Amino acid sequence: MRLKKGLAISALALASALVLSGCTDSGASTDAVPVEEAPEFAAGTTMADLAEAGEITIGTKFDQPLFGLKGTGDPVGFDVEIGKLIAAKLGIPASGITWTETVSANREPFIQNGQVDLVVATYTINDTRKEVVSFAGPYYSAGQDLLVLAGNTDITGPEDLTDQPVCTVSGSTSEKNIAAYTTDIRATDTYSNCLGPLRSGEVVAVTTDNVILAGIADQNEGEFEVVNNPFTEEPYGIGLALEDTEFRDFINDVLEESYEDGTWVDAWESTAGKVLDTPEPPAVDRY
Repeated sequence: MRLKKGLAISALALASALVLSGCTDSGASTDAVPVEEAPEFAAGTTMADLAEAGEITIGTKFDQPLFGLKGTGDPVGFDVEIGKLIAAKLGIPASGITWTETVSANREPFIQNGQVDLVVATYTINDTRKEVVSFAGPYYSAGQDLLVLAGNTDITGPEDLTDQPVCTVSGSTSEKNIAAYTTDIRATDTYSNCLGPLRSGEVVAVTTDNVILAGIADQNEGEFEVVNNPFTEEPYGIGLALEDTEFRDFINDVLEESYEDGTWVDAWESTAGKVLDTPEPPAVDRY
């Protein structure tokens, strides 16, 4: 696993953290975020309603290691920790959160019909989605990256892939993007089918979004590492009801405060930061 940029973490401490995290939860819960006591909000706002109820329903992934992964208890991961930060500022503890699984196909419908109050689920902000839901954030910018064998220092980015064999999923955006760097693309139907060729040396790298690669590295401890040099950008946002401007502004305020007081970094380093470098928090979009 490559050393984190700008972080003084010993190899022993990092190895211990990975052992403690295990392969099932893929992320620790901080649960130390202070819950706001008796917050006050303007009557009629979503914030006031949620704070009065003392509970909130948050949609997240249940199958995304390091971001939202559910084992036997509540889901864990970076997205889950972001949801807890927002709830805490509403005066709602982790015990007052109902976690609902949201997959790519149901995120907008769940928001539109009120099944969830918000969605934090590796949810890329784009103009098409903005037509039916609103977004706070972004709170993280993902990007396409490379997965290589642990200890491979020859590949530091896509520029090192000229004439080199690379595996990805057929028909994916990742396949189109990597074609700018190599013509030797071994396409298959799932990313798991790329791991055998990577282990055997048939390919030198696997490529897709860094969050997917990080999950693979986390669940195959010691075998692979993420290069940590993304070459595309996917801004992840928090989905909420269309035109709920007050709630959107509130969430953006919470995010900006978490950037300043270090709770965002704490959430990252206790989850996705086990595999990926700690990035600079992205500026929220106040559209």
